[in-house]
Amino acid sequence: MYFVENEAQPNAFSSIPASMWWGVATLTTVGYGDVYPITPLGKLLGAIIALLGIGTVAVPAGIITSGFAEKIQKKHRKRITCPHCGKDIDEPREKLPGIKQYC
Repeated sequence: MYFVENEAQPNAFSSIPASMWWGVATLTTVGYGDVYPITPLGKLLGAIIALLGIGTVAVPAGIITSGFAEKIQKKHRKRITCPHCGKDIDEPREKLPGIKQYC
């Protein structure tokens, strides 16, 4: 971002570390709002950076959280044992029209 925006905004993107700080603030929050790209290439690069942040952090976090929630629900689910064969049935009772069909 430094190489793209430095000429247009020398105060906002004054150095590579300052530009990196803008990138960190953009990826971890919604940004501060006081510094943002104004050139078309800078806006495109900023959009790509924001989408990469969502794709590498938010989406995997949701998938992992969903997996943990499923494991916890499975752990607390009431086990049903078939009275005929003694095997565990992982279906809730209200979905079982007749237990005999699972033997």
